[in-house]
Amino acid sequence: MNTDLIKTIEKISSLEITNERKEKLKPLITYIKEKRTKKEDIRINFICTHNSRRSHLGQIWMQTLANHFNIKNIITYSGGTEATALAHPIAETLKNQGFEISIISENTNPVYAIKYDEVSHPIIGFSKRYDDSFNPSSKFAAVMTCSQADEGCPFVSGTDKRIAITYEDPKISDNTDKQIQTYLERSNQIASEMYFVLSQLN
Repeated sequence: MNTDLIKTIEKISSLEITNERKEKLKPLITYIKEKRTKKEDIRINFICTHNSRRSHLGQIWMQTLANHFNIKNIITYSGGTEATALAHPIAETLKNQGFEISIISENTNPVYAIKYDEVSHPIIGFSKRYDDSFNPSSKFAAVMTCSQADEGCPFVSGTDKRIAITYEDPKISDNTDKQIQTYLERSNQIASEMYFVLSQLN
């Protein structure tokens, strides 16, 4: 990993997580532990309404931190109840935190290659439905990152477990003087919670 991303991980590892949030994270910790005990691949699909912000942050940070903790069999995905586009401020926030981001395909729903180190396969980021063919159809955990998706998507086909870990939408700050700060705070929050989850496995 490059120096900027290493510094970001060091920073998020020390962020405080409330006991209330830790309780919300427990089902995901339990799911991952059970899969590891069975020596099975751990597939996690982060789901939000538009697959444009929070679900991508969950996918990218969980995959990156699995690499950081040297956990080889975690594979992450993201999806929405509808497809839109990965929000540009998300790409900019991640770039500022140390990720190497390039656009593979430019259209109304751009496809990004998101690299967290020089040797691992990049994460492919674009907006898609949770049941898109790019995502697993069975044996995965569905992590609902927004209350709208959790309420509006009562059944996720093929999932082993459905887990609600919701976050406030950074979109509320779009086109304001708080946009950069708000997106960074949300990215750091999600990163710190995924760090906590993986730190509980050993």
